[in-house]
Amino acid sequence: QVQLVESGGGLVQAGGSLRLSCAASGSIFRSDAMGWYRQAPGNQRELVASITSGGSTNYADSVKGRLIISRDNAKDMVYLQMNSLKPEDTAVYLCNARLKVHFYSGFTDYWGQGTQVTVSS
Repeated sequence: QVQLVESGGGLVQAGGSLRLSCAASGSIFRSDAMGWYRQAPGNQRELVASITSGGSTNYADSVKGRLIISRDNAKDMVYLQMNSLKPEDTAVYLCNARLKVHFYSGFTDYWGQGTQVTVSS
């Protein structure tokens, strides 16, 4: 049973910083891309940032230059360093990972439960 568990969310003032972590646990044979999505009330889920197993990154235009995604392949963890936070960054942040659980399986998307980030003005 694979699980993704996020941590690091909270309440911060505009201009502040937070660091989100996501740990993948269980029987994992190989991991592919990992990433962070967010969903604010009344809005669709949107990609914030993603990173391949080789370290190539992709960011939403709204977060470029402020948020940095990184990963530790040995620990199956992905991080999101969030700087210069704005009130519009307020949302539930969800971790996503494409994982292969054994040699003969394909890659499957897994999701964490989410962690709340609230930025006050």
